[in-house]
Amino acid sequence: MSCSCTASNNNTPETPQGLPTRVVLGRVVVGLAAWAGVYAMLAPTSNWLVARLPVEPGSHLADALAFFVYDTPKVLMLLALVVFAMGVVRTWFSAAHTRKLLSGRREGVGNVAAAVLGVFTPFCSCSAVPLFIGFVSAGVPLGVTFSFLIAAPMVNEIALGLLFGLVGWQVALAYFGFGLGVAIVAGWVIGRLHLDGWLEGWVRELRSVAAELPPERVTFADRVDAGIEAVREIVGKVWKWIVAGIALGAFIHGYVPADLLAEVMGRDAWWSVPAAVLLGIPMYSNAAGIVPVVEALLGKGAALGTVLAFMMSVIALSAPEMMILRKVLTARLIAVFVAVVGAGILGVGFLFNLLFV
Repeated sequence: MSCSCTASNNNTPETPQGLPTRVVLGRVVVGLAAWAGVYAMLAPTSNWLVARLPVEPGSHLADALAFFVYDTPKVLMLLALVVFAMGVVRTWFSAAHTRKLLSGRREGVGNVAAAVLGVFTPFCSCSAVPLFIGFVSAGVPLGVTFSFLIAAPMVNEIALGLLFGLVGWQVALAYFGFGLGVAIVAGWVIGRLHLDGWLEGWVRELRSVAAELPPERVTFADRVDAGIEAVREIVGKVWKWIVAGIALGAFIHGYVPADLLAEVMGRDAWWSVPAAVLLGIPMYSNAAGIVPVVEALLGKGAALGTVLAFMMSVIALSAPEMMILRKVLTARLIAVFVAVVGAGILGVGFLFNLLFV
């Protein structure tokens, strides 16, 4: 009897396992703090590890290893955090509710919102993939998620600052407008094609099992459990592809010579824009990493549109990004994504070459 009375007089909400909500909240806070601490130490730790390897400092191998050692845990940690957050959010909004909120007549607004969100998230293409996966698994329309995936790496403060310093604010502003336009229009076009059936089967299944319990019946612990389960489900399926994609990106980062690239592309010819896009797709870099190549190309007299097309293709259509997305998207859907975005980039390149002779 005493045990029963004690339990009935305890007003603290408890989990099904008997843990008070405040305990679960405390564990979440501690876990997030630990995540932030580890994330902050990634750069110095990776530099320390590479410095102790038997490789020559500053060599191609050292650059490639530093890139791999840093980006692998960074992208995996971002993926885990975002998927956990999206898993928690899904307990408030079922997949059907989310799709209804953002689809149909609201889809254009969703494309704009996703692209603008991408502008303010300082991610390279591979780092943006975790958010893309989280959006897709939460039932956000496919075209809207693609608008974010395109804008996040392509239109950011680094790219705009670079263009402002090199060629002035007019070109930087034009790049911002055209880059945002490519992200919005390309995402909208992909959404209009209704290619959700071209997602990988496990992703479609994941979207169909969003929590349907009324919010009042879901405890805080239930929401945390949903986030943890989402991490197990999604990260467990895609981590190998992420590591493989980053490995390819590390090789390209360390071994592709900027001088040779500038020599090949530094020509003002009609075919320079498509050649720039084709050359940029197999590469991998963020906006800051492509700065030396952009400067070299401009210094050798390459047309401005050619340089911008190359820059956009490198940071929005990288091969490592495609490798990671392959676990989520079918090859057909990746081909559509590359074709639509590539067409937009070609248009921007040719237009800039006409406007800025």
